[in-house]
Amino acid sequence: MAVSLTAGTNADWRKLKQEIVEAAPSLGIDKIGFASAEPFIELKDILLQHREKGYESGFEEPDIEKRVRPELSLEAPQSILAIAIAYPSKLADPPRSEPGAYRGIISRTSWGRDYHDVLRDRLAKLEAFIAERVPDARMQSMVDTGALVDRAVAERAGIGWSAKNCAIITPEWGSWVFLGEIITNIPFPADNSIMDQCGDCTICIDACPTGALVGPGQLNASRCISFVTQTKGYVDDEFKVKIGNRLYGCDTCQIVCPKNKGKNWTHQPEFQPDPEKVKPLLIPLLTMTNKEFKEQYGSISASWRGKKPIQRNAIIALGNFKDRSAVPVLSELLRTDTRPEIRATTAWALGRIGGTDSLAALEAAAAKELEAEVLREIQKAVELIKDHAWIPEEKQS
Repeated sequence: MAVSLTAGTNADWRKLKQEIVEAAPSLGIDKIGFASAEPFIELKDILLQHREKGYESGFEEPDIEKRVRPELSLEAPQSILAIAIAYPSKLADPPRSEPGAYRGIISRTSWGRDYHDVLRDRLAKLEAFIAERVPDARMQSMVDTGALVDRAVAERAGIGWSAKNCAIITPEWGSWVFLGEIITNIPFPADNSIMDQCGDCTICIDACPTGALVGPGQLNASRCISFVTQTKGYVDDEFKVKIGNRLYGCDTCQIVCPKNKGKNWTHQPEFQPDPEKVKPLLIPLLTMTNKEFKEQYGSISASWRGKKPIQRNAIIALGNFKDRSAVPVLSELLRTDTRPEIRATTAWALGRIGGTDSLAALEAAAAKELEAEVLREIQKAVELIKDHAWIPEEKQS
């Protein structure tokens, strides 16, 4: 039975809320919570301090007022529905890296179909469910790229608590969840928030590869490996080493979290990974065409920045593995690739790998390279190899 927004009573909204909670699993939603649509006043100060310290990634909504005021996204909002959908954390039979066949790894947030599309689909179903019962309701859905801060909404709605690693941890699913929300003018009763359960634990902060977690719930995005792997430009040497074999994203602070121990979710079919896609061989990535990249990776969220960051990160991984079998293809990239960031990263990798073939490729490239940044990387790599020339080639590291 449909209810008019103007004629609905508190009892009607409590009843509808219960119907939504009971229907959520059939809509593909693992957890749902309800929050007021009041401005996130305390969050504003945090975001301003974050900006002043240079901790932003640049991917956020630039207008802080929009991030903390739901009424700037939907006129006269009354409440916000927050949803969580769980995703897997483990590969059933992961392929292994071997000499001459080393592999990279893509973050769990990009396993399976692009979560933006999946959550938008789930939120659309939830909107339709509500609209059928309240035809004159107004709603605005958001996933990740929306103006509001998903974690702040989820925390207020009782989905979970905001952890020291800046993730929302749910009692049921751990932090292996995607978040989304719907702002609406329906005055749903609000849920209570969940008490912080991190306690004195600092495992995530201690394990962060680059010290990007500068304090409990404080992230310097510019140092976060997840952010660095998504950039398109040059990567500092410090971060190249810390990236390891990550092609996109970083899961370290979630993997080490005690609240995630033993948690792995396989009930959402869209998020089940193809092991060869999420832990791919590195060398084939280097010569992948745009068409091939789109065909293989276009359906996952890691593709949003295009192939260059992933190819650059694959080169970094080969340098970190010191994979001598990659020298021929790296030498060709250094000689012919039109992208200076790729040539510079290739020079770094050849310097890490070392050997006479790497040195010959670098010296040949130095003779014709015109890009100053690339030439600096070539010269650094040449010096590195020559500094280690006294070490027998098979023992170089």
